[in-house]
Amino acid sequence: MMLLEVKGVSKKLEDRIILQSIHLTFEKHRKLVIAGETGSGKSTLLRMIAGLDQPSEGEIYFRGERIRGAEETLVPGHPQIAYLPQHFELQKFLRVEQVLAYANQLSAKQAKELFTICQIDHLLQRKTNELSGGEKQRIALCRLLIGKPQLLLLDEPFSNLDQILKNTLKQVIEQITQRLKISMVLVSHDPDDTLPWADAIIVLRHGKMVQEGTAQEIYSKPADEYVAGLFGKYSVVPSRMFPAKGKSKSFIARPEDWKISEKPWAHAKRAKVIRREFMGSKYILTVQVGKSIFQVDGSINSRKEIAPFIYLQWKGTSYL
Repeated sequence: MMLLEVKGVSKKLEDRIILQSIHLTFEKHRKLVIAGETGSGKSTLLRMIAGLDQPSEGEIYFRGERIRGAEETLVPGHPQIAYLPQHFELQKFLRVEQVLAYANQLSAKQAKELFTICQIDHLLQRKTNELSGGEKQRIALCRLLIGKPQLLLLDEPFSNLDQILKNTLKQVIEQITQRLKISMVLVSHDPDDTLPWADAIIVLRHGKMVQEGTAQEIYSKPADEYVAGLFGKYSVVPSRMFPAKGKSKSFIARPEDWKISEKPWAHAKRAKVIRREFMGSKYILTVQVGKSIFQVDGSINSRKEIAPFIYLQWKGTSYL
C-alpha cells in the first residue's frame, strides 16, 4: 500500500485555476520535493495533503484512508500527518520546555532523544521570545514530532535562514529521516537544498505537473528550459552547432557538460570568453560562439587567468 496517493486533484478559486489534475503516489520512508516558481501551486498542494485546503476536484489518500478537508470536518487532515507552514508561531514568553510539555506523550528517554535530534536540548530553559528564527523553527519541528507522525510536510523550511542556521536545519532534517524513519514532503525553490536530499522531485508550473523523476533525472534531463532553470545554470545549444544523434533543433546543456581547452582540437568550436565567475568550488565561464551564449565549467583554469578565447566541445556529442 502506498503511503500517499493524490488522485486527479484540482483547485479553483472563482475563475482562477491554482492546481490542475495532479496525480502523485508516494511510498513510505521516501523524501519528496515539490518545486516550482512562485505561484505554481506548491504550497496549495502541500496544504491540501495536510487537509487544510479543500480540493475542488479529486481526492487524496493516506495509507488508503481519504484525507478530509476543512470543508468536510472540524478536524481536517490525518493525525499521522504533521505540517509546518512557512510562517508559524510559538506561544510567547513561555519556556521551551513548557511549549513542548503541552503535547508531550513521550517517555523521558524518548523525549531526550528527540530533543537531541532537533538540537534543542540546550534551549529548554529559554523563553520563546529569546530565540533566533532557526531555533524557533527547530522547536516547532520538535513539537510536531512529539505526536509521532508518519509523514512530515515542510513548506519552504530554509527561507529566511542564513547559511549557518540553514546547515543546522539540514542536519536536523537528515537525522529525522534516518533515525525516526519519517517520510517527508518538502517545498523549496533552492536546488542546493533539494538536489542532494530528494529521492524524488515533482515540478509544478501554473498549477500543472510538468515533470516528475529522481533528482538526477530532473537535473540532467529537464523537460524544458523552465525545469532546467529551477535547478541551476544551463545553456540552450543549437544542434546544428554541436550535432548529435537523436537531438532536435536544440538541446539543454549544463556547465559541466562541456569539455574545454585553450588549444584547438578536432570538432571543437572557438569561443570568446565574456565573463568568469568565481562560485566557490568552481568557476563558471560565459562564452560566445557566433551569436550563441553558453555557460561552461571553467574550473580547470582556476589557478590562472583565462585566455580571451577557448575551444569547447559538448561531451555528449556524437557526430553524424
